[in-house]
Amino acid sequence: MKFIRASIFLLAATLLTYCSKSNGGTNEVAPVVPTDLNVVSTVSSDNSGTVTFTATAKNAASYDYDFGNGTYQTVASGVVTYKYPQSGTYTVNVIAKSKSNKTISKSLQVVVTVSASLKWSDEFNTPGAPDATKWGYDLGTGDGGWGNNEQQYYTNRPENVVVANGVLKITAKRENFSGSAFTSARLLTKGKFDFTYGTLEVKAKLPSGGGVWPAIWMLGSNFSTVGWPVCGEIDVMEYKGNEPNKIYSTLHHPGHSGGNGDSKNTTISNASTEFHVYKAEWSATAIKFYVDDTLFYTFPNNNTIPFNHDFFIILNVAMGGTFGGAINPNYNSSSMEVDYVRVYQ
Repeated sequence: MKFIRASIFLLAATLLTYCSKSNGGTNEVAPVVPTDLNVVSTVSSDNSGTVTFTATAKNAASYDYDFGNGTYQTVASGVVTYKYPQSGTYTVNVIAKSKSNKTISKSLQVVVTVSASLKWSDEFNTPGAPDATKWGYDLGTGDGGWGNNEQQYYTNRPENVVVANGVLKITAKRENFSGSAFTSARLLTKGKFDFTYGTLEVKAKLPSGGGVWPAIWMLGSNFSTVGWPVCGEIDVMEYKGNEPNKIYSTLHHPGHSGGNGDSKNTTISNASTEFHVYKAEWSATAIKFYVDDTLFYTFPNNNTIPFNHDFFIILNVAMGGTFGGAINPNYNSSSMEVDYVRVYQ
């Protein structure tokens, strides 16, 4: 009996050895592949652009979401909520991934409606100095403080900046002041208001005269830490008095600074005698520039350039410099008048 048991044991061991040798002597486990991927989207009814996605799959350890607008996110649970910055139809791709990095994917479309609401504004209805809770100033010489060989000295005096008759007036004057031949003002919302994505809309009448250089623009809020042009610059409107009625919109970023900015222009009528609406619609995928609701420049945005973080607003009138050009010797004084500044998100 003992002999029979030993023989059975020996036979079993021999078979086990044979099987082990037949598969190379390894006991590998086949990689697990996710299956049965299902994705459900729930679009918020409040027109905020918010969509909740729920993905489930067997054997999935994580889920990679491509929201269809250049934005990506990885979650372990499969549940994620994303807020689209603008209306549109987006193709969303979801990849379920197992612990052994095997994947399965599925795509779906979502239709999103985003109703922009007024986030911040100044209507300039209170006479006197601009609202100190909304605006600060850059002060000093244009050339020494801001570059571009500008000729003005920026002040916060009422002679250069004041709210009257429902508009903000920024006046560039010919006068000797602290070693400069001209004075003007540069207002900014730095430290008081900044934002990421949305629509900036400014209704303004531009100054006239050879050498004036008014601008409505935005600068990256990290300017103080990373410098320019790494912080990014969005010029919604720039104007040369030496080129009447030609409106420029420009993006500055690494590799595209100074005169090498990404820029386009359009020509309008009565830039210095009538009010026009200058607008930039800014999202993760594009920055679009308009005059009086007419689109003339679309700049594609992506996550490799510095237009996806907070920016603050700047209003100023410079004199001369690399962009403003030669100043007319007969120039005396001219103003940029701003009816309102509004930010929608």
